[in-house]
Amino acid sequence: MQIKTPDWVKHAVFYQIFPDRFARSQQPRKRLLKNPRWEDWYKLPTLQGYKGGDLWGVIENLDYLQELGINAIYFTPIFQSASNHRYHTHDYYRVDPILGGDEAFRELLDAAHERDIKIVLDGVFNHASRGFFFFNDILENGPYSPWLDWFKIEGWPLSPYNGEYPANYVGWAGNRALPEFNHENPEVREYIMEIAEYWVKFGIDGWRLDVPFEIKVPGFWQEFRERVKAINPEAYIVGEVWGDARQWLDGTQFDGVMNYLFAAYTIAFTAGERVILEYVQNRSYHPYPPLSAKEYGEKIQKLLQLYPWEIQLTQLNLLDSHDTARLISIAGGDKPSVELATLLLLTFPGAPSIYYGDEVGLPGGQDPDSRRGFPLKTDWELDVFDYHKKLIALRHKYPALRIGSYKILFAEGSVYIFARILEAQEIIVAVNVGTTPVHVKFEVKVLKSQPDKLLFGCGEILWISEGESRQLEISLPARSGCILGEK
Repeated sequence: MQIKTPDWVKHAVFYQIFPDRFARSQQPRKRLLKNPRWEDWYKLPTLQGYKGGDLWGVIENLDYLQELGINAIYFTPIFQSASNHRYHTHDYYRVDPILGGDEAFRELLDAAHERDIKIVLDGVFNHASRGFFFFNDILENGPYSPWLDWFKIEGWPLSPYNGEYPANYVGWAGNRALPEFNHENPEVREYIMEIAEYWVKFGIDGWRLDVPFEIKVPGFWQEFRERVKAINPEAYIVGEVWGDARQWLDGTQFDGVMNYLFAAYTIAFTAGERVILEYVQNRSYHPYPPLSAKEYGEKIQKLLQLYPWEIQLTQLNLLDSHDTARLISIAGGDKPSVELATLLLLTFPGAPSIYYGDEVGLPGGQDPDSRRGFPLKTDWELDVFDYHKKLIALRHKYPALRIGSYKILFAEGSVYIFARILEAQEIIVAVNVGTTPVHVKFEVKVLKSQPDKLLFGCGEILWISEGESRQLEISLPARSGCILGEK
């Protein structure tokens, strides 16, 4: 079977937005809430408080995203919900009025598409919420409700709020706030398929699927793909799977997954012993213990062999997200760890994803701390913004960094060097994660050219030809990296 994935994703740089925390509109708009009691934007977030970010605020910042080089946005949920993160869906057919409702989303979608920026939405299809109308009907009418078979009811009475009593229905991860759908029911399956179709027809460019591994009904995700792709063959379907995702990446289900395996290995290599264990233990990815360059290379080789190349090019690669602590905090505030990891992220096959605020140095521990309000410009780390912008621009400029093959040239001690090759275009990326400068010399067999122009970072390069043999001599400062291209 020939695997087909959306071509645009291979050339995308994603920006992940948590809508309540990215931007509040500064323009006068027609609002449902006239004097809302938002939490202070710049104070640490709480589990339940709203800060009042909205989709109009995103529209007002599209120029900023375009300047950064972003050409795709992944939004965490935007549908009506009674939670600031909106994973507790109330109505799948309505954009939350706090965000500006369907009208604001229509305006955003059109404004983004005018700038060739794609929009991917979060689909929470494993579970709904206590406030979801069909489940609420059960709470009101008990066993007389016509929606009983839509959920996994185990006994009576239901106890949706009082933890002293058993919930008597299945909630995701035992959480009574999130009643699980009964996906064995054909009506439920059809309902979810129609939601997926509705928003793709509305104009979205893809779905990120929340905990898709929880839906075990045979054929479910195959049908989902068929129906979404029938409307838009270039729609992106990406699953939240934290580990080995081969069973979903066979070409009949998802185009990619959130690549937490890449994140784990890259953090373990670049941050190493700086990793604050309390931020990463008991999570579904393992960016510890530290990895040497050789170990990192072995992990990356295995990762690149896990899935077909067509799928590798449409993986959603990331370093952190709304579900993890931010990398700068994981690394104990060590800025070179983040820069080196970002260098590896933006030169890796697949679509890189930047979590809002990472590009200006926003810190944050585990949820809800990782979901802070986007900082004032006076609080930006301008050097961090600068290298993000440069690396994104290089990725856009050189197709080899997007779709070229990936060849490891050298991986010993603290030094990791690889090439991205696309026909005659050959790019070398070198990093030294160690705390002392290094000088290495090695034979290069896989390249036809001798890239020696410094496109990013710092280092000294010398090519030596001895008969048929060509050797690269490279010196790198401590905790640094560089990208080499041809003159």
